Amino acid sequence: MKTYIKFLVNLFTISLLKVFFIFFGIILLVNILEQSEFFKNAELTFSYIVFLSFLNSPSIIFEILPFIFLISTQIFFIELISKNELEIFKYSGLNNNKIVKVIGLYSFALAILFVVVFYNISSILKNSYLVIKNQYSNDGKYLAVINKNGLWIKDRINNQVNIINANKIENQFLLNVSISQFNNNFEIIHTIQSQKVDISSVNWKIIDPTISKNNVTTYEDIINFKSNFDLKKINSLFSNLSSLSLIDLIKLRKNYKSLNYSVIDVDSHLYKIISYPVYLTLMTIFEL
Repeated sequence: MKTYIKFLVNLFTISLLKVFFIFFGIILLVNILEQSEFFKNAELTFSYIVFLSFLNSPSIIFEILPFIFLISTQIFFIELISKNELEIFKYSGLNNNKIVKVIGLYSFALAILFVVVFYNISSILKNSYLVIKNQYSNDGKYLAVINKNGLWIKDRINNQVNIINANKIENQFLLNVSISQFNNNFEIIHTIQSQKVDISSVNWKIIDPTISKNNVTTYEDIINFKSNFDLKKINSLFSNLSSLSLIDLIKLRKNYKSLNYSVIDVDSHLYKIISYPVYLTLMTIFEL
């Protein structure tokens, strides 16, 4: 490696690390304050709150990487000017285009590393944070996931546990729905089968249900079903895509399509991640 390339790379790396850790410290401090407020009634130790803040901070850092690269480039350029390094480079026959090329390529390589390594690590930490946080939130009584078998919901309401499975979502309707209702001891109360359920509100309307209880099957036109979920809440539960790695995002997209669920948010998030190296490189080059 040529001496001037090594010098420029080292100087930019030092600038980037300074800004990175300054922002990380600020974000960690703000997170500690937020987590202290959220868990104020949970009787957690301060060290555990710091641990939770540490789990949540990397995903936020990833979101503000463009600003980190931008400020790092400004500091890098200020260092070159303050020490008259630019003048020395010019006398040595090194023009600005070569500096831009070196830093631009280096930024692109760093950006790919951030996407491939840092993003996946931050998503794993974010997912761990959300799992822990959910245990202390009011949302812990219900759960919704999407996999290759459709939408699955665990819903606890009125001293009963409902396990709900739907093959597809179409507008405000769940299609091909199966509901198994249990008491608190997980003893089956009855099961409900329906081709169509209106979930536009938390008071679901189950259309043409088949109800099985104690080996007796009955049929209804429409029955009302109370739930903690409606369409809006189901949509919001899958909005935190930053807690999913690249592989998990691809799997989720496949599951969404099989469920006839909109993949727009997942695609947008994937495109954002894929284009991140170019974006970060442009933020660097424009400052030079």
